[in-house]
Amino acid sequence: MRIVIGQGSCGIAAGAEKVRKALLNTNINAEAISITGCIGMCYLEPIVDIYDDEGKLTRLVKVSENDAEAIASFVESGDASAVEKLVVSDEDSEFLSKQTRIALRNCGIINPEKIDAYVEAGGYTALKKALCDMSAEDVIEVIKTSGLAGRGGAGFPTWFKWNAARQSEGDEKYLICNADEGDPGAFMDRAVIESDPHNLIEGMLIGAYAIGAKHAVVYVRAEYPLAIKRLKNAIKQATEKGIIGENIFGSGFSCDFTIKAGAGAFVCGEETALIESLEGHRGMPRLKPPFPAQSGFWRKPSNINNVETFANVSWIINNGGEAFAAMGTEGSKGTKVFAVTGKVKRSGLVEIPMGKTLKDVIFDIGGGMKTDKPFKAVQMGGPSGGCIPAELIDTVIDYKALGATGAIMGSGGMVVMDESTCMVGMAKFFLDFTAKESCGKCIHCRIGTKRMLEMLERITKGEGKEGDIELLEELCYSIKDGALCGLGQTAPNPVLTTIKYFRDEYEAHIKEKRCPAGECSDLIEYKIVADKCKGCTLCARNCPVNAISGTVKNPHVINTEKCIKCGKCYTSCKFGAIVKE
Repeated sequence: MRIVIGQGSCGIAAGAEKVRKALLNTNINAEAISITGCIGMCYLEPIVDIYDDEGKLTRLVKVSENDAEAIASFVESGDASAVEKLVVSDEDSEFLSKQTRIALRNCGIINPEKIDAYVEAGGYTALKKALCDMSAEDVIEVIKTSGLAGRGGAGFPTWFKWNAARQSEGDEKYLICNADEGDPGAFMDRAVIESDPHNLIEGMLIGAYAIGAKHAVVYVRAEYPLAIKRLKNAIKQATEKGIIGENIFGSGFSCDFTIKAGAGAFVCGEETALIESLEGHRGMPRLKPPFPAQSGFWRKPSNINNVETFANVSWIINNGGEAFAAMGTEGSKGTKVFAVTGKVKRSGLVEIPMGKTLKDVIFDIGGGMKTDKPFKAVQMGGPSGGCIPAELIDTVIDYKALGATGAIMGSGGMVVMDESTCMVGMAKFFLDFTAKESCGKCIHCRIGTKRMLEMLERITKGEGKEGDIELLEELCYSIKDGALCGLGQTAPNPVLTTIKYFRDEYEAHIKEKRCPAGECSDLIEYKIVADKCKGCTLCARNCPVNAISGTVKNPHVINTEKCIKCGKCYTSCKFGAIVKE
């Protein structure tokens, strides 16, 4: 028997380390217990996978330290009844079975802290093939055939960037990985680094060989301590085995690796701002041209791709560009990883071929709404993306189709919303984020996003006035046209798409001083329906400010002057006696 415990950030946060320690205190052989990263089923963590001697898998989910003895009993006897309540359901198993995994192929399967586990899974064979059997031009041609586009947001052809950097003059070049994943609700890159760091290293080394770089740099958010720890460990192991350093595989190619922990500025996801930060300056975008391929890090030719882009490279080299291009659509090849969060039953990491629909991801894989309320919209692409409404649920997932809705593919954040979500409030949430994250270099972004946020705050407080919607739209287009970098140019997208698809909600807030979703606290009031109230006192006991009065078995009353509209009474009432107006 082999026991593998999921120890990505999501698993550890759910208690996986406590489970591991509890299992070590049983009669299970400690050598049989190991760890893995995040398999993507974040909603079922902690996850414990048990492989018998023939390799048959028994997956246990939502495990606690109190289940350790039952697991030990199963390991010893083979009697599955001891862990029957923990075994993953057939329905939840579909979450993975309906995916096609390339970038995530090793995540949640191999031990991310042991290089031998990666090698046993076929790791570093693509690097050896590239260095020993292919020229740099051959590598670029395979990537070109694959149709791999940058997975960080813009979707720019990877081969083109590599080729531009290769053709730039200069003996000193840099390959940079952008792991500054800053979108709210996005955690794809973090999961790849935590779960399969050697795959990132291999993809980067192949990219460095292709462009002629001897230096590779990973710019990763300091808020990802586990990812940084495992990446450092992986770099150390690869260096000890001669996979990083001088004359790799006797090919004559040499490359070193460094890690830069960023301070978490969203603008540093923009490649020139990232370069400024790498050089020790304040993260602010540079004017382009020149592009990084001609003048990047330390004004040397540089190439920047994100984690997911590099995570596909070794698979493409081993399997051929045609195999990758066979998946997806005419203009969007291969697979794409999404972080599915929000009001969906099965939240986590999903990798599917381009060409699937939003409905396939949200309902077929994600299981639909975790509440009984209807699906309302999905925010694609984070603060730089936009809201796609329920009527467009059959939209195909590719760069062109998503762009036509007003949203973008982005890095892969997918926040699912039901009808209880206020779309004006959602636009305000993302504008608040981008306004705070603006570097301030250009007036359009620095001042424009602030003015838009102020207007949205007024509207959600019931202080909106006629003409606000039109003024918001005017500001949006001015910012898009005048902002210096991608952050400012895309910041208006959440506002523009919510106005486009949910204009009636804006009008209700402005004209009727009403929030149709019942989410804006300044525009709602909680009341108790007397003939439904049983006098159970549960609402009064849950009220943090003692705004509810009444006696047992008699109708209660809410003092609206004291009420802070926290909603605890509404969610705690079992009889539907409390309403929002």
